[in-house]
Amino acid sequence: MEIHNISLENSVAHNFMAEIRDIDVQSDRLRFRKNLARLGEILAYEMSKSLDYKQTNITTPLVSMSQNVIKNQPVLISILRAGMPFFEGIQNFFDRADAGFVGGFRASDFSTSNRVELSYFAVPDLNDKIVVLADPMLASGRSIVDSIAQLIKFGSPKKIFLLVVIAAPEGIRYIEDNIQLPIELWCGALDDKLNDRSYIVPGLGDAGDLAYGPKL
Repeated sequence: MEIHNISLENSVAHNFMAEIRDIDVQSDRLRFRKNLARLGEILAYEMSKSLDYKQTNITTPLVSMSQNVIKNQPVLISILRAGMPFFEGIQNFFDRADAGFVGGFRASDFSTSNRVELSYFAVPDLNDKIVVLADPMLASGRSIVDSIAQLIKFGSPKKIFLLVVIAAPEGIRYIEDNIQLPIELWCGALDDKLNDRSYIVPGLGDAGDLAYGPKL
């Protein structure tokens, strides 16, 4: 799996990353969601450099000219619920792309089994498509692997771009060990490890709760 870690170069993304991690800022849910969306836009822009392009003719108010545009729009897939603000940022840059959604949640015994339950799929045809799978936190990697295992029932993608805000090395290894499809990972940061509850360290906590409030 090819890995692109945008934190290795200085950019404004560092400001947004600092705010979503900072406990003194996290209490502002609107700001947290906005920063997730901003990071989605930045990662979408960086990832777009890896897509195929074609020339098309356009007419400006002055002349006709040739312009490179994306050859084939990707299909955007979000894992709910924490993925929604992040996904909206990505969608801002791929506004013509088809979209799909996967509903997933941590099982009640997650601390001991690392199980993720998938309960909802609304997905277009994925056959021979470029798929952009968005999930803010790549922790154990199980939700990603389980989601891809279900998504390929909707067609065999040409390639998968996995966009995450923060990744853990354990999750990356799990994906590499369990998925044979061509995948490129784009992340805002690659953190140190998982703790005994499978949360990323240093991480930021539970992205879904920070975006929308605690759940029962």
